[in-house]
Amino acid sequence: MTGSQFISSWDFLSKYVRQRVARTALVFLAGALVMTGEAKPRPDVLFVAIDDMNDWISLLDPESPIKTPNLERLATRGMLFTRAYCISPACNPSRSALLTGLRPSTSGVYANNSDWRKALPDRRTIMQQFRTAGYSVRGAGKIFHHKSKGFHDEDSFDDFQMMAPQNMPPKKLNLSPGYGSRNTDWGVWPPDERSTIDFRTADYCIRALQSPVKDKPLFLACGIFKPHSPFFAPREYFMDAGKMRLPQRRTDDWNDLPRGAQKLMEKTKWFWNGMERLDGRLPGSYRRFIEAYAACCNFADAQLGRVLDALDASPRRDRTIVVLWSDHGFHLGEKDHIEKFALWEKSNHIPFIVVAPGVTGKGVRCSRPVDLSVVYPTLLELCGLPAAECDGVSAVPLLRNPRCVWKRPALMTYGRGNHAVRTERWRYIRYADGSEELYDHDVDPHEWSNLAGNDEFEGIKESHRSWLPSEEAKEVVSLKR
Repeated sequence: MTGSQFISSWDFLSKYVRQRVARTALVFLAGALVMTGEAKPRPDVLFVAIDDMNDWISLLDPESPIKTPNLERLATRGMLFTRAYCISPACNPSRSALLTGLRPSTSGVYANNSDWRKALPDRRTIMQQFRTAGYSVRGAGKIFHHKSKGFHDEDSFDDFQMMAPQNMPPKKLNLSPGYGSRNTDWGVWPPDERSTIDFRTADYCIRALQSPVKDKPLFLACGIFKPHSPFFAPREYFMDAGKMRLPQRRTDDWNDLPRGAQKLMEKTKWFWNGMERLDGRLPGSYRRFIEAYAACCNFADAQLGRVLDALDASPRRDRTIVVLWSDHGFHLGEKDHIEKFALWEKSNHIPFIVVAPGVTGKGVRCSRPVDLSVVYPTLLELCGLPAAECDGVSAVPLLRNPRCVWKRPALMTYGRGNHAVRTERWRYIRYADGSEELYDHDVDPHEWSNLAGNDEFEGIKESHRSWLPSEEAKEVVSLKR
């Protein structure tokens, strides 16, 4: 038996024992409470998804010019995972994996147009688990990748408010009609924030939190769309012109990238190459793009603040578990890349906060690497629901003790055969063609020096390879949008 097989076996055994003990304890406790007439209501859940928010925010980087006071406010109530990662740096595979508890390598959902429900016709989403357990499950905004058939899952909710159509300006705002599409535009818009998708989503969630507490506990999913493109935000969320600094870059950053990276990034090169040309023709365009992304982050944070205010004003506050996550990160020109769709740190490192009354302390930070496959089993355990077979494991041990032994790294996948493994020090990437990248984050947080070709790091690479999936599902049928 290899070391990694032993660890996997030990993880499985310890997980099994923990689950059996937890279930036995819950049954015993429930019986005791019924006998004494002191049955305690199950916790409510506020489940907040944010789209495209990266780690260049004050929550994770105090020196960042992008201020997120409401994210920080939430983090003071529970645990912030400082090394949290998406499962896949694209909306549909990331969200499908988190919501079903199954990775792309298990489901075959690798792309934004993959039909996840056709791939997993009988799999319960996390919301269905809570509906089955007697919860009232409501939601609004962007939870699944898209509202059309094949993406949104009606059976996951008792009630759901779909995203309103994007309110578009009369013409493109970036002064470049030929660059990108209307969906990749940026600028000040709209004049009234009440007409935005996220303001309406927050309004729905506020009403849900204000509703009377009834017999059924509440699971409320709040899907905040920004800072997703188009990069529009009302004027008040933009900082003063010139105060926004640009991300750190190196002009020769692609010189040591392997062929697998070059091939994977071919489809998205236009975004950065076009930005360089646009900035040469209209100086300051790149900075205005960054300012617009920052404004979208500020706007998203403000909508979170409105929802938290409603939670604080409701009788649910002290009985509500809050889980907040972003579906992936976002490059702003680092490594000559704009967008997600990459296996580098900036596309995968995300905000992830868990507030669990009676379990998490306040203002606690956990530096263990985790990916969002922990969300499904963690919520089931926190709320005393029956465990389900998942590709991830519960993070409740970390919620109780952020320094506890945690053997598992974070694993990310983008497209079949392309994976990244993140431990506390290292990011290892292997592409479908077998080419590799390796970065030492202790000395190279920007991932400027690929060490994969150095023989002295072969042992490091091998230890990370052991976490890659041994089998990978074929990609499922695609949907047209």
